[in-house]
Amino acid sequence: MKKILETKNLCKSFGAIKVADELNFHVAENEALGIIGPNGAGKTSLFNLITGTIKQDKGNIFYQGESIDHLNVPNRCHQGISRSFQIPQPFGGLSVFENTFVAASHGAGLSTAIANKTCIQILEQTGLLSKANQIANTLTLLERKRLELARALCAKPKILLLDEIAGGLTESECQLLIQTIFAIKYTGISIILIEHIVHDLMSVVDRLTVINFGAKIADGPPKEIMNSKDVKEIYIGIEADA
Repeated sequence: MKKILETKNLCKSFGAIKVADELNFHVAENEALGIIGPNGAGKTSLFNLITGTIKQDKGNIFYQGESIDHLNVPNRCHQGISRSFQIPQPFGGLSVFENTFVAASHGAGLSTAIANKTCIQILEQTGLLSKANQIANTLTLLERKRLELARALCAKPKILLLDEIAGGLTESECQLLIQTIFAIKYTGISIILIEHIVHDLMSVVDRLTVINFGAKIADGPPKEIMNSKDVKEIYIGIEADA
């Protein structure tokens, strides 16, 4: 499959702490890639590098075959790179619809008419249409997670970065959200997921990449990776399904 995103020899340090250490990885078009690793492994920092929130010390990031190292956050978003955040960050004083409209109009640069239509479609897709007029800071955690997902989708991404989208949810809430992500996957959007709930992550992704202290230590089919001795040593107490 054709690569939509690729990093080459990506390096980033904060003092003595390496969050990207000669990191080479890629995600293909229409692929769902899971990235796992212990706390402090560099997973969220990798998303920050991809979206341009922080700048790498060296190495390159390629999107659709072209370097995006020179692009800032808004320009990368306009190109089709969108993300959610581990802790939902809605505009608390705005309605659910208004939150998504900001993403559609500013993130994707859509006209008012097309942005309105897009927001309605995505709110329905993410199960939030009935909450469209509700103020965002009154939502439940599951609803705020869904709004994070909806806002990211309203930016019309070609690749979607989801940072612990299921974090803090109950098992039943997690399963509901996973079903929504499954549906998004089959629309042709490439997805990169960071998740600590490895069992649920494995049900969605086509491939797993494992990073530790910013370095890639394993990459391959999910069950094969989770049965790896090196991965089990990192994830003490987490066992792969047989």
